[in-house]
Amino acid sequence: MYLFIASEIMLFGSFFTAYFFVRIVNGTPWPTPPYHLPVFVATINTFILMTSSATMHWATQSIKRGNVWGMRAGLLLTFLMGLAFLISQLYEYLRAGFNTANGAFPTIFFCLTGLHGCHVFVGLSILAFMTIRAFRGHFSAEHHHGVEIGGIYWHFVDVMWIVVFTTVYIL
Repeated sequence: MYLFIASEIMLFGSFFTAYFFVRIVNGTPWPTPPYHLPVFVATINTFILMTSSATMHWATQSIKRGNVWGMRAGLLLTFLMGLAFLISQLYEYLRAGFNTANGAFPTIFFCLTGLHGCHVFVGLSILAFMTIRAFRGHFSAEHHHGVEIGGIYWHFVDVMWIVVFTTVYIL
């Protein structure tokens, strides 16, 4: 999992390189007038994902202690918060007021946030399988690696969002 995450960091790195090239090397203002970024919605999404990271940690720690119900609740809450994040991001796209045909800014914006959204979707798929397995009794204090490995990926997705949010919406 750590090697896979390292390759994903390199993928995100290439997108951030394009972002910084367009923004800094070309001196393009961010966001390009007359466009505005929905910082409030992205901030709410950030809190949603950070909370989902806490519930994922709760699920992992619960199963390590043999608390099956705590793990199930943590996984289900994490899934629901991830789904809320993804739906909110899709809503943000529909309300953005720009698209990739409007220049480099929208293209970079959609590429970076869309790449992260794809990773959230993969994480939700993993969470769905983990949650189904959890409710079928497949995990225990001795056999919890499936929850732990899925949790590592989910924490990676959350940390990447902090980098994307800070870079795109704040700086």
